[in-house]
Amino acid sequence: MGSNGTFLDNEEAPTYAPSIPVPNVQELVRKDPFQVPQRYVRKVEDRPKDTDTSYLSSFIPVIDLSLLLMGNNEELNKLDLACREWGFFQVVNHGVAKQVSQKMKDAAAEFFKLSLEEKNKYAMPSDDIQGKLKFWPNSPKGIQEIIKEYSNAIRKVATELFQSFSLIMGMDKEALLGLHKQLVQAYRVNYYPPCSKPDQVLGVSPHSDTSTITILMQEDDVCGLQIKNNNEWVPVNPIPDALVVNVGDVFEIWSNGKYKSVEQRAVANYSKARISYASFLFPHDEVEIEPPSHMVDSKTKQQLYKKVRYGEYLRSSMNKKMEGKAHTQMAKIEG
Repeated sequence: MGSNGTFLDNEEAPTYAPSIPVPNVQELVRKDPFQVPQRYVRKVEDRPKDTDTSYLSSFIPVIDLSLLLMGNNEELNKLDLACREWGFFQVVNHGVAKQVSQKMKDAAAEFFKLSLEEKNKYAMPSDDIQGKLKFWPNSPKGIQEIIKEYSNAIRKVATELFQSFSLIMGMDKEALLGLHKQLVQAYRVNYYPPCSKPDQVLGVSPHSDTSTITILMQEDDVCGLQIKNNNEWVPVNPIPDALVVNVGDVFEIWSNGKYKSVEQRAVANYSKARISYASFLFPHDEVEIEPPSHMVDSKTKQQLYKKVRYGEYLRSSMNKKMEGKAHTQMAKIEG
């Protein structure tokens, strides 16, 4: 139950998958804050449980990027553990200037205050799930430049993280970036309005990301993201100025399952709207992804994933209903 703007940083961006036209939920809530359309009400077994798992949030690993860049082995071991046991971590000292992040948050907040008529000028086409550059909003003033500045800063964080990921995978520093051929970056801003029945809906269904990694900026004062760890849904309490990083399916395939893409979902909030800022980093469409031979080690003993063309994997996943990690089956070797 979210409104979103999706932007790809490539003017010649490929088409991905058709989108289903749905009413603007921000507008629905504005007209009647107490009405939740039936299409968003979940089956009882799929609803957020009323159990307090917030204490688990403090166990989510926090990685210091500045230490990784200095070659700190202890931090590298923490990263390896975070990717193996959680598929997820928060990153601090990442180098994205606070003013760059704040400008992005301010511009997005202004954008979602625009009239529905104005926002619809930038609506996603029905035959795709993204807004290409021609759909980038022109208002509020300067938003395109703000998005580019923020996206460039996130791209730098991603490429720096890739160096450390390469090392924990037993490769040269630049190897992981090289496997991408061309690093593609997509950016999605989700708006979740307050919901009068947060216990009956989900903002986003449980899923893993089809990216290599996803880097998310959260609001500092509203918690909505949850990740699955040991069959528990763990809330990701925001750490001021931190970025959230999760392992995507591509990283799982390249690591031959050593690092698992994490299942995640978004829950609604009764009293506050929430905006999230997700940057997806993934390979070029034509790249064939499979585990390098050195990742098939004495522990795994066999290759768990077959060779798949990334573009096919991505589109196949997008054409399926979000059901946890069910879509990853197409890349697995049956055995």
